Amino acid sequence: MSEATRRTPGTPCWVSLMVHGLDATQEFYNALFGWEFVPGPQQLGPYVRALLDGREVAGIGQLPPDRHLPVAWTTYLASDDADETAESIRCCGGTVAVGPLDAGEAGRMVICSDPAGAVFGVWQAERHTGTATAGRPGTPVWNELLTYETSTVGKFYRTVFGYDAEPNVADNPDSLTLRRDGRPVAAVHGLHGGLPRDRGAHWMTHFEVTDTDAAAALVTELGGRVLRAPEDGPAGRLAQVADPEGAVFTLIRPADG
Repeated sequence: MSEATRRTPGTPCWVSLMVHGLDATQEFYNALFGWEFVPGPQQLGPYVRALLDGREVAGIGQLPPDRHLPVAWTTYLASDDADETAESIRCCGGTVAVGPLDAGEAGRMVICSDPAGAVFGVWQAERHTGTATAGRPGTPVWNELLTYETSTVGKFYRTVFGYDAEPNVADNPDSLTLRRDGRPVAAVHGLHGGLPRDRGAHWMTHFEVTDTDAAAALVTELGGRVLRAPEDGPAGRLAQVADPEGAVFTLIRPADG
């Protein structure tokens, strides 16, 4: 891929999931979103890429049997230089857990966490520039950081990724919209005491669906759980759900969909 096809630094460009049962997880997301799967880079163990009509939308990997880590979707933010971004993350109070390391010829990656403990990835694209299709059912359409308060972590992300951050009090008194080149790319919500105790600060991926209520019901049929029943919001009709291994994500039928 050419340099011009890379995402602007700081733009969410990919989501991935590490699970214990790779085959069962593929069956769940195939039934829910219609994803098909092809092998991906194996540097960190068995890994597949999810496709819609042959275009990549997400990644799923298998955890080693002895790794008892929380199962969660990870949002990746684009970078032109993963090593430089990793150093900036450390200098600004974050933690680098994995990498920087090469994922074959696909690109270079880092797994890290912000000062409040929310895990995210950094992706420096080479052949793989990230999610290849958007704006249709089964694709990630939005990413939000749910954290304790926005002032400290907002400064962290502004410094590391160069965001413009503007208050969005219509959604939440302690809420920010992160922008790159004038375009909204993510949001930060300070929930203070409202964060789930078992999760702490975390990034949340929203996947588009044609019918939120039907998709939430299907999640239950497939062995997952509905954590927050479908409801209407400013962005559309949303439901918060978890897959059979407990990975939490949001289903959304966009308001303009």
